[in-house]
Amino acid sequence: MERAEDAGVYKLSDDLALVQTVDFFTPVVDDPYTFGQIAVVNALSDVYAMGGKPLTAMNIVCFPVKKMDMSILREILSGGLSKLREAEVVLVGGHSVEDNEIKYGLSVTGTINPSRVLLNTGARPGDRLILTKALGTGIINTALKGGLAADDAVAEATDRMLALNRTAAELIKDVEVHACTDITGFGLLGHACEMIEDSDVGIILYSSSVPLLARTEEYAHMGLIPGGTIRNRDYRMHMIERSSGITDEKLLILFDAQTSGGLLISVPEAEAENLVANMRKQGIRDAAVIGEVADGPKGKIIVE
Repeated sequence: MERAEDAGVYKLSDDLALVQTVDFFTPVVDDPYTFGQIAVVNALSDVYAMGGKPLTAMNIVCFPVKKMDMSILREILSGGLSKLREAEVVLVGGHSVEDNEIKYGLSVTGTINPSRVLLNTGARPGDRLILTKALGTGIINTALKGGLAADDAVAEATDRMLALNRTAAELIKDVEVHACTDITGFGLLGHACEMIEDSDVGIILYSSSVPLLARTEEYAHMGLIPGGTIRNRDYRMHMIERSSGITDEKLLILFDAQTSGGLLISVPEAEAENLVANMRKQGIRDAAVIGEVADGPKGKIIVE
């Protein structure tokens, strides 16, 4: 907890530990089935980010039973179950309460060898940073809530939010990984700051190499920015140095609060290009090298 890790790890023996996490939130899309799927993918991601294998899950449900038809809840749970089956995770129970607003997610338990736990710190100078999903879900979901999102933008954002990080997690088991985290509410820059906070290294971020969802820049220029994204920027801006060509809108995109984002992985330079190529072969089409770890300035991210 001291370093805001993605999940908790509890050692049972020399070669076995539990990985545990919990995550739930309000709907980010209109369709209840799709919302259930996204919530599950998002919750499982924390276990993948630690290098673990999720095994069991329990539903967490808040639902306004007096205001909404129970068929909506059935659709949410059905969507969630479909993704659990895809991930080969067993649903073993759950808990529900009456609430004025829908909320859904999971508590997840997985396993890992204690010697193979991936932390969100430990990046080394010379490492390359790989991102596995395009950014922009927060901005596009804000446009959706305002009735301004185009169908193609919503479809692409939904596609990424529905994609499990399972394949990426399996591929990185074959390479040397120095740090790993998933990109969620703190945005790319927020989670990258966690990677180097109070450390002896810094990050150079290649902003032009960061994959973006369709229309993300357009909606950012329109001011369709989530409140969480602005808070991310305000909280971490003291760790950011940007070149003259990085606009305020571009910076906000890099801080955009993501739902069910990709993995951010720090690997040796010699491993990076082959890992990206393998990811793309396996269908992770957004995978890209988006930066490098440097000797300095320590605890700073240079966005160029």
